[in-house]
Amino acid sequence: MADNKINSLSNIEKNCLGKGIKLTGARRLIAQILSESNDHPDVEMVLQRVQQLDAKIGMATVYRTVKLFEEANIIARHDFRDGRSRYEEMPDIHHDHLIDVRSGGIIEFHNQEIEDLQQKVAEKLGYQLIGHRLELYAIPLKKK
Repeated sequence: MADNKINSLSNIEKNCLGKGIKLTGARRLIAQILSESNDHPDVEMVLQRVQQLDAKIGMATVYRTVKLFEEANIIARHDFRDGRSRYEEMPDIHHDHLIDVRSGGIIEFHNQEIEDLQQKVAEKLGYQLIGHRLELYAIPLKKK
């Protein structure tokens, strides 16, 4: 029975438990919302989704929980130049982002040529690359 409960937990919930973070009802709900999101929500978006399920959860709880998850390296924070911190579950594998500045849409992608080039640039400058973030800001091409 306990195994079924563990398997039904979101990845964020599992990571919290693995790091010894107590999961209150509100934290569990916020973790589930973040795990199910694929649009990199900001705190206000998380609050709206949480309140659809539990109207008693307030903004302060969401802010504190998101900060806790971020500090524990369970979620990643992004600033996509729209004035809002956006969040995603800490990725298992590296990916970059393309941001549609008109719609606000975010596309995750991986390109090995870009990865190799960044490594070469660091080495040419005498450094060992240990991490990076790449964000491309774009507008859709006009259709012919």
